[in-house]
Amino acid sequence: MVEQTHAKLKKEMVRVNVTIETDEDDLLGGFRLINGETKFVPGPVIEAMEKGATLLLDEVDLGSNKLLCLQPVLEGKGVYLKKVNRWIRPAKGFNIIATANTKGKGSEDGRFIGTNVLNEAFLERFAICLEQPYADTKIEFKIIKGAMTKYGLDDDEFAQKLVDWADIIRKTFYDDGIDEVISTRRLDHIVKAHSIFGDKMKAIEMCVARFDNETRNAFLDLYTKIDSGVKLDNEESETPDTPEGDSTENPNE
Repeated sequence: MVEQTHAKLKKEMVRVNVTIETDEDDLLGGFRLINGETKFVPGPVIEAMEKGATLLLDEVDLGSNKLLCLQPVLEGKGVYLKKVNRWIRPAKGFNIIATANTKGKGSEDGRFIGTNVLNEAFLERFAICLEQPYADTKIEFKIIKGAMTKYGLDDDEFAQKLVDWADIIRKTFYDDGIDEVISTRRLDHIVKAHSIFGDKMKAIEMCVARFDNETRNAFLDLYTKIDSGVKLDNEESETPDTPEGDSTENPNE
């Protein structure tokens, strides 16, 4: 949503992917060795401030308390770079947007492992919070059709059935009937796999194989009920003899 909004507005955006290792040096800048000399290189936060661009802190709830170096920036007052004794004020148009799967509250169910509970004072400096739900079925159909165009496919019926399938799964998830969902990104993966292998059911099977066996088989069975034109190979859907979690990937690749 953030990327598309800026593309439409033709406004520059600087994206920073936050991790537990992200610190002041990564954000505000630090000294780097350049052509045999040690020079201070401004970080992405300073770059966005000076350009009047939007700073996107992506997956901010993966960060640690080291993000607190951004407190004055979030207040719109600028920031003091103590390493070079400079005061940086934001240019007109500068703004900060952060994305998070847990609203900075961490993940109790483990679905977003690695996320952290963020400092309340840090969170309080964000004026508003917008929740990004899944697109409705009409919009998602257009998204999947766009993916098909990108991968050289043209199948309105398959696109609609994928969207309907995902919609039923999500409604069941919200009703606490299952523990997993099919995202729009996963539908895109299915379309891409179909463009490679030329087999709808094989593409779906490969793209839901990451789920536990019970969930995977339930998802596959549901799709066969939505799309009468495909048939699930019972032998392929059975639990494999190898321990759960094993795969056929070559660890040396």
